[in-house]
Formats: sequence, structure tokens, C-alpha cells
Amino acid sequence: MKRRVAVDLSVLRQSRDLRLLVIGELFSGLGSQAALVAIPFQIYLLTDSAALVGLLGIVELVPIVVCSLLGGAIADRIERRRLMLTGQALVTASAITLAATSASGDPPVPLVFALAATLAAGATLDNVTRSAIVPALAKDRLRAALSLTYGLHQVSAVAGPALGGLMIAALGTASAYTAQAIGFVIMMGITLALPRLYPAPSEQAHPPILDSIKEGLTFVRGNSALMGSFAADLVAMTFGMPRALFAVLALTVYDAGATGTGILYASVSAGAVVAALSTGWVEHARWLGRIVIGAVIVWGLAIAAAGLMPSLWPAAALLALAGAADSISAVCRSIINQTVTPEHLRGRMSAIFMLVVTSGPRLGDLEAGVAASLTTAGVAVVSGGLVCVAGVLVIAALFPALAAYDGRVQSGVRA
Repeated sequence: MKRRVAVDLSVLRQSRDLRLLVIGELFSGLGSQAALVAIPFQIYLLTDSAALVGLLGIVELVPIVVCSLLGGAIADRIERRRLMLTGQALVTASAITLAATSASGDPPVPLVFALAATLAAGATLDNVTRSAIVPALAKDRLRAALSLTYGLHQVSAVAGPALGGLMIAALGTASAYTAQAIGFVIMMGITLALPRLYPAPSEQAHPPILDSIKEGLTFVRGNSALMGSFAADLVAMTFGMPRALFAVLALTVYDAGATGTGILYASVSAGAVVAALSTGWVEHARWLGRIVIGAVIVWGLAIAAAGLMPSLWPAAALLALAGAADSISAVCRSIINQTVTPEHLRGRMSAIFMLVVTSGPRLGDLEAGVAASLTTAGVAVVSGGLVCVAGVLVIAALFPALAAYDGRVQSGVRA
């Protein structure tokens, strides 16, 4: 039973390089999650506007789109550590600047938005490349590696927001940005310790970069299972993720301040950690697409219920349940995506995957901020969760290959 439930950690013993990557992700993730709390919290304190907090998502979305598409194409043609280091250096420089300007007083709001955009750009380049290299580092243990890396990433997502909330309350927002800079300096050192990570060799010359991006988009568009998995996540995050309202809820509904904001962020990830590290059963699961659909439905219902709660801890418990469902969905989607994608397209598929994963919550920030401005924060959370449930049912009907995906067929589902 233990082997069926718990993630198999032997993959870390077998792969020194995967072990290094996971360690680096824990350090950089802790800092990033602390900053994830700091930026919207700081903007709300500076502006007292939920709509501007929501606008942060769109400001970050533009560099995410550009850097995902370009980064994926570049990752399929150059030594991949170089691209990781470029992204990590950009995050480090931006975090240091945010820390310095915040420590000297209230920074201008446009500057915070601009630096948030550069943080998103650097993190996107780094994340796209990291995602593309996991299959090579894991070799024949892909399912276990994906479950483990996602679960340990969520560990930092639990500790990071809670730590960020405590640091902000005690030392101010500059401390959270400093933590992010330190985490990425450590990640840069670990990246340099990895072996050279070249993409699959190509017998033909690489096409122009725009044609290379088009090739990746064409591949994804032509695979219905991939399209269904991406669409399900986009719907779940756009309508169901209320993170832009966590600071608003903590400050105006629960009277819990920065610590409460951190607890709300951490609750989603706490549930995700428990679920991801208990997904040993996924290695033997067959109908992964159906699991994705069911998990997104549970996510939406739990989010809607959380919006009805009048106090912090019941809402946090429901957010943890939502996080657990999202974790199961994410692991299964990652397995589907990596299994059906050939190595020479892995960077570009990972770019589109990362684009969906990172842009969905930011679109959700805008949706939640606007909805809260028109109604209330609670109404925005409830309505978003219910729309998410309706949306994934539509996705299941539009992309039947997702529900039909058979995990025992390693070549994937044909479009």
C-alpha cells in the first residue's frame, strides 16, 4: 500500500543531476513564493485598489507569452543551461532592485509593475528550460520524476508564502525580495554544476525562429489530448484561481493582515504537497485524462465553497482541498504532455505548457480583480469556481481525446 501511495524517491538516488535540480528548485522556489506574496500585497497597500492588483496579472502576462514562445524554440537548439542561467540572472537582478527600492521607502507603483514584468520574463525562461530537461535527467522513470519534482516544488510553495507573510510583517516587503535574490543565486550555482544539456540532435538545419515556434504550435494544435489538457488548465486557473484576492480577503474580510495573506497562499500549496507526494498510484493509472477532468471539477467546487466562508481557517481548509485536486491534475497533465511529445519538440511543448500554466493564473488575477470591483471579493471567488466547473465540462465535450487518453499506450493518443 505504501508503494502504491507514496512517490518513489529512488529516482533521486539514481540520478545525481535530477537530485541537484530538485535542490535548486527548492531554494529558488522559496524565494519566488515569498515574492509572490510581496508584490500584490505591496501594490494593494500603495494603491488600495483590487483592480490594480488584478492588473498585475496582465502586466506579467506579456513577458510570459513572449519569453515562453521564444524560450521554447531556443531551448530546442542551444545548450540548455545557458538559457536557464540567462533567466536566473534576470530574476536575481530584478529582485535585488525591488529589494533596494522597497527598503528606501514606498517605490513608485509603475516601477513595481515594471520589475514584476522582468521577474516574470526571467522566471519563464528558467521554468521552460527546467521543464524540458526533466525527461532526460529522469530517463525511464518519468512518471515518478514528474510527481516528485511537482510535489517538492509545492513544498516551497507552502513554506514560501507563509515565510513571506511573516517576513513582510516583521521586516517589510524588501526582505521577501531579498530572499528571492538569494534563492536564485543558489540556483545559478547548481545550474553550473549540471552537465551540459543539449537538445536532441537534428539532421537538418534549424529553421528560422518564427518557423520553429510555428512548428511547436502546429504539433500541439494537432494533438487533441494535448489541447484538451491545456484548455482544462487554462479554464481552471482563469476562472478558479482567486489568488489576486487573497490580500483583499485577508485585509478586509478576515482581518488577518500579511500573515493571513501568506496562509491563504500556502493553503493551496499545502494540499498540493500532500496530494503530489501521495501520487505513487499515478505510475499505474490508466485513464489519466479522466482523472484530470474529475480533479478540475473538484478544484472548482472547493474554490466556490471557500468563497462562502466567513473566516480564515475554513476557507484555508477548502483551499487546501482545491490545491490537492489541482496537484493531481497537474501531475497527470504533465505525464500526458511529456509522453506524447518527441524529444526534438520538448522545449517548444514545454514552452506552451508553461505559457498555459503561468498565464492562466494571471488572467485569473484580472478576472478576479474586476469581478471583485464590480461585486465583492467573496462573490468573485464563488462565481469563478462555478464557471470553472461548467468550463471543464465543455472542454471534455470539445476534446474527447482527453477523456480517451490511455496511460498504458506510451505513444499517446492520436489527434
